Formats: sequence, C-alpha cells, structure tokens
Amino acid sequence: MAEKKTPETEAELTEVLRVRREKLAQLVEDGKDPFQITKFDVTHHSAEIKDDFDALEGKEVVVAGRMMSKRVMGKASFWNVQDLKGGIQCYVARDAVGEDSYKDFKKFDIGDIIGVRGEVFKTKTGEISIHASAVTLLSKSLQVLPEKFHGLTNTDMRYRQRYVDLIVNPEVKDTFVKRSKIIKEIRNFLDGRGFMEVETPMLVSNAGGAAARPFETHYNALNEDVKLRISLELYLKRLIVGGLEKVYEIGRVFRNEGVDTRHNPEFTLMELYQAYTDYYGMMELTENMFRYLAEKVCGSAVITYNGVEIDLSKPFARLTMNDAIKKYAGIDFDEVKTDEEAKALAKEHHIEYEERHTKGDIINLFFEEYCEKELIQPTFIMDHPLAISPLTKKKPSDPTKVERFELFINTWEMCNAYSELNDPIDQRERFAAQDAAFAAGDEEANHTDEDFLNALEYGMPPTGGIGYGIDRLVMLLTDSPAIRDVLLFPTMKTLGGVKSENGVKDKEVSTPNSKPEKIDFSKVKVEPLFEEDVDFDTFSKSDFRAVKVKECVAVPKSKKLLQFTLDDGTGTDRTILSGIHAYYEPEELVGKTLIAITNLPPRAMMGIDSCGMLLSAVHEEEGEEKLHLLMVDDHIPAGAKLY
Repeated sequence: MAEKKTPETEAELTEVLRVRREKLAQLVEDGKDPFQITKFDVTHHSAEIKDDFDALEGKEVVVAGRMMSKRVMGKASFWNVQDLKGGIQCYVARDAVGEDSYKDFKKFDIGDIIGVRGEVFKTKTGEISIHASAVTLLSKSLQVLPEKFHGLTNTDMRYRQRYVDLIVNPEVKDTFVKRSKIIKEIRNFLDGRGFMEVETPMLVSNAGGAAARPFETHYNALNEDVKLRISLELYLKRLIVGGLEKVYEIGRVFRNEGVDTRHNPEFTLMELYQAYTDYYGMMELTENMFRYLAEKVCGSAVITYNGVEIDLSKPFARLTMNDAIKKYAGIDFDEVKTDEEAKALAKEHHIEYEERHTKGDIINLFFEEYCEKELIQPTFIMDHPLAISPLTKKKPSDPTKVERFELFINTWEMCNAYSELNDPIDQRERFAAQDAAFAAGDEEANHTDEDFLNALEYGMPPTGGIGYGIDRLVMLLTDSPAIRDVLLFPTMKTLGGVKSENGVKDKEVSTPNSKPEKIDFSKVKVEPLFEEDVDFDTFSKSDFRAVKVKECVAVPKSKKLLQFTLDDGTGTDRTILSGIHAYYEPEELVGKTLIAITNLPPRAMMGIDSCGMLLSAVHEEEGEEKLHLLMVDDHIPAGAKLY
C-alpha cells in the first residue's frame, strides 16, 4: 500500500487476516452469518442528518455504511460510519443494545459494513451523532484497509484497486460524483436545445471518423474480422441524412495508442450533429455549453486548474491556425506556397517530420510545437489545413483550408468541430488521399467507407458537428492532474500475469524449497565487446546514479519514446527520454529504481530536453531484439553514486 512491506509486516498482516476469518467462522457457528442478510432498510444518509439536524434531533434514523474508526471504552463506545454522502459518529452503549449485542459489536473490525438504528443527538463537544438502539453486522470485511494516517497513496495501486481508493480517499469519491453530474448536465443542456440522444454500433467493419489506429477482434458467429470504433461520427451523420436533424451520443470509443496523463486507449466521447448550421453555430453552442457546465458543476464560470484561474465567463478568443503560428512562432504560412518550402522551414526550426508530410501536416506540427503551450484561456483555433481534416468542408474563400475549429483550454485540445463535408464526390477524393496515406505508412489514416458515401449521395443538409472527450473535460472541472484520476477503472498493464492481476496475489503459496527458475540462454546472442580501450580517467568521469521514477508517460506523437520524471537526489526533478516504449508501458515503471548517467549534456528529442541516459541491457534472441531496463533494489536511495 503506502509503504513497502517487510517480512515482519507481511507476517503480521497474515495473522490479522486469519483472525478475521476465525471471527466469521464463529459468527456462522453462532447462527449470525452476516452474509445471510439480504436487505436492510436505510432511512437517511449521514449528510442528510447533519444538514437537517434541527428537524431530526431526537428522531429515530437508520443508516448503514463502513466502519472507519472505533473507540471502545468499557460499557460504551464511539465509532464512525461512512456512507455515500460522508461519515457520521455513532455512540453505542451496552445498556441500550443489550449485553450480547454489545459483546458482538466489540469484535467488529474496521472495514466491516454495519447498519445502525438510533436517535439523532449532539455530544457535549457539539458533534452530531447517532445514539444506537440496535447495531447489525451486514458484511464482514476479510481484508485490511490501508493504515489510517497514510492511506492508499501508491498511485499505481490506487488505479488498480479503485474500490479501496474510493473507501479511504473521500476526495476520489467526490471526483466521480462530480463526473456523473457533468454527464447529466451535458444531457440536460442538449435536451434543452432539442437534441435527440442515440446509440450507434461499437463493432464496425470500417473504423473511421478520426485519425487513430483501431483495436481489431473477430466476430465468431459471422466469421468476420471487425474493429472497435474509434469515433461516433460516420453513423451519426447517416442519421442526419435520415432526417434526424439534431442528434448526439455519449459513448466509449477505443484507440490503439499509448497511455499518458491525457490519453487512455478507451475513453468516453460526446459527439453531436446539427443540420442547417455551420462551424460558427457550433462555436456558439460549444461556448455556451462549457460555460453552463462550469456554472452547474463548479458553481462559477471562473474555475481554477493547478492554481491557474481560467475564465469561462468571457467570450472565448478566436484565432486562425496560421495567425496563431504567426503570433507565437513568427512565421506566416499564408506566404509559404509549396511542400518543399514548408519542409525547409521545419528543418530550420528543428521540427521533426516524415517525407510523406505535406505543407498542411507541417503547419500542424508547428502549431503543436509553438502554440498549444500558450493557449491557457479558452481559445477557438480555426481554419485548419485541408490535409489534416478529411471530413470537413473547404472554406469557399480558400480551398486549402477547411471550416474547422478546435477549442483549447489550459493548453489542451478540448473540442473538435466542423462545418461537415456533405459533398460525396469531394468526400470520395478525400478518402482516396487517406487510403494513399495509409499505404505510405500512416497507420492512423481513414479508409474509404462505401456505405457512408452511399448515404451522402442521398443528400445530407449543411451540418455542423462537435466532438469532445468527456474524460479531459472532467479533468478540467475537477482540477485532476491525470486522466486516470477521472476514470474509475483505467487501462493498466496486468502485473505478473492473470494470477496477480492488479497486484492481487494468487492465494496458493508456492513450496518454500522450490528451485529457482532456470533460464535458457542457448538462443541468446549478445553484441561482441568493444575492442577499443577507454582510459580509466575518461570512464570515471561518467556519473552513474540511482534514480527513482516519479512519473513516466508516453511522448505525444512518438511511438517509441517514454518521458521519465526522476528523483536523482538533488531535490530537482530530472527529465530523461528513452526509446523503450516497445518494451514497457509507462505505468509499470512508476516507483522503480533505475540507473542513469546524469552528467551528459541535454539532448533535444521531440522538443523536450533529455538530461541523461537510462541504462538498459540489450540482446538478440532468435533474430528479435530484447531489452531490459536495469532495475535495482528499492532500498538504494535516489542519488546514490555507483562505483
């Protein structure tokens, strides 16, 4: 949990778990098996009693929840019950509940689920409480909650065992209550504007509507390979063709990509489409929706994220993408005429690009490098290049651009919206260009969707559309630092196989005297040793240090790089990038102790300075390269020097 377990604490924990099971066995033997109880009628939650104390004082209430603390004092005891709305103190006396019942109560453990009936009163110290007349054990907790004062602080374990996180960290429960309210208010806002909520397929033959690589699976009954949807767009547009003028869907989509603080392979998307409007109409709707949500959920249109005030009450700023680049990078792409000129500018400014990229792609790369980090207050970025917008209408005044905007807040892309392309001939040409991009190596390109083209040929009215990730919106409105903080069950790499999924160990104990695993190195090939000598004085200048991984995320736009935030013992975080994403997922490295060379000059990669090098062991096995990071004992402190 919060601290590394020693053999002694492991033994103590095993003993506590044994005692709890013995208590349950005794309850069953005495005919008091809590798991036989099927129902318990609750009249109030804790917060309701506190909020309405004047009306409830002296009245009988029935509450139920988890015992979070307990003070036994001879013939009377105090304990705290935690329910959905918070916690409330309970007072139980032997004379009030009877000797046998009080004797049972004293054997209850922290974590047990308990029902209590009693009168509402206020103690001499002024705390609103319940004077119990009956106490019922509803469920026996056979596990031990994390230690009271430290709680469940290991971030990786919090995400893996969210049920424990919700029990011991009240602010986590508050976040997910607020998430539910956000989704409810999105529906209220759209329903108030006459939108109709619909549902569309998740398993599709052609995953389109976004630039992303899909997950693939097999449909046994039809004997067909299918994909999990990456977007909601193409089916919702079919409904606009069918005459449903205002439609929206809130649903899961799946993109086969890396995990970082703002991305999860499965996430919740909201998309809407409205006939007879354009992207200016979508700007009005988006601005009012975000302002409405902040006021309803946060109580004000002026919110704070990570200590920075963000004002959603004022009209949102508007900039074209080219004007934003001109403002923050000093380059006017309206004056750049060819792909070759754009690539020359990219080389000059150390912007990495691929040979297949066009001027439009490079404009987007410049925007990501120079502009996104500047966009804190709400800003609509408009008029994107045609090359990066295959489903959007061209601007009549400039056919190299499209009628599209993205809303940026807190440097994040919060929303993507279009004047939707409804010309089936133009759409077919765009799909063909995307097919060519896929053939050239772009795994995230769209593919031609013949049924969608057929729908467009029946005629789709001028239409505006919006899509945004609800998870990122929840991060903003709950001041949460990572997307995993707003997903109840985020995607996590299984630890040690199925039998220890989410850090829960298999209960079977291996034989103490079992032989260590024998490793077969007969198929392993290693690089030959360097023949050239390095003098000892030169080598000794390399500063090898133990470093602790505080955070590890995938670098956006890179399929190889992981970005490590490291404690190197200096008190200042160190950033090192390593091209090992093919071998490790970021979350499995958090908390590990690694070895790094810390006195190398900074090296810029993907616009990020990498200050050092992490050490790995590389070998070849049956023609395939294998890599293992060098990990050392966690007892070695950050900054320890290696000799």
